[in-house]
Amino acid sequence: MAHNLNENGDRMFYVGEAPWHKLGHKLDNPATAKEAVEASKLDYKIELRNICIEGGNQILNKKATVRTDTNKALGIVTDKYKIVQNVDAFNFFDVVVGEGQAIYHTAGALGMGERIWIMAKLPNDLIVAKNDTVEKYLLLTNSHDGTSALRMYFSPVRVVCQNTLNQSLADARNGISIRHIGNIKNKVEEARRVLGIAVNYYQQFEQIAKQLADVKLNVEQVEAYYDSLLFKDDDDKNSTRLKNQKDDLLALFERGQGNDIPEVRHSAWTAYNAVTEFIDHYKNVKNMGTNPTNKLKDIWFGVGAQFKDKAYNQVLELAGIKQ
Repeated sequence: MAHNLNENGDRMFYVGEAPWHKLGHKLDNPATAKEAVEASKLDYKIELRNICIEGGNQILNKKATVRTDTNKALGIVTDKYKIVQNVDAFNFFDVVVGEGQAIYHTAGALGMGERIWIMAKLPNDLIVAKNDTVEKYLLLTNSHDGTSALRMYFSPVRVVCQNTLNQSLADARNGISIRHIGNIKNKVEEARRVLGIAVNYYQQFEQIAKQLADVKLNVEQVEAYYDSLLFKDDDDKNSTRLKNQKDDLLALFERGQGNDIPEVRHSAWTAYNAVTEFIDHYKNVKNMGTNPTNKLKDIWFGVGAQFKDKAYNQVLELAGIKQ
């Protein structure tokens, strides 16, 4: 069944070493837009179809988005909704990164194909400290069920531990949205704006990461930071589950991947990276064993993403850094 193929990672690919989400088929060479679409099996089409109730009466001003290869309805939208086909989304990425030169490192579909994502690496890594490098990625997501616009935002990845760092679909400063109106092929000006935002974003992020690495924290400050993230009230402090999570965060602060690098040890940077490592690699997600893409959805689009965003904003406040 098509939706099971999506959920089990069949409609995904990656280039090089297996990514942190461990899903998809390996490609030996970096993918072009065409190769990426074919490798991730995202070359299916979406079309709008009328919705009729029992008796044959049509529902006015509403359409169903339907996959033509499976005849699966993915969502209900207005009759003004414009489809952004997967191929067009990939080609838009070509325009942003450089036409014919975009290198896709991983891409795939979730659910029944109602959400797709594409990730490309940008050149010139960020150096936070000796042996602590952050790679720059652009992540594009699009939905075919009417729940979101086409979104492109920035996803730094800390190399030493493969943690995905600050990213928030709700943060307008961290990317752009393109509504499902008009023709995506004519969004060249938006593409140029993305490039400008990307350059500025990563310049700022590198400066912030270095500042965080320079701010050393004592035990009381670190515990207070994790308390503020986990405990909303006194009842939460009695939760065994939340107390265990705090212990996990404190352990990762001390012994997490890369957190023992002398130049960054016991800093606000490693306190934040303990959070990202916990969310990406240790936090349990419902039905993760039978449906591994649930973990990916949590990290990028769900509670895990929200938690990391909260952690990032609060560590900036703790370190006295203004954005």
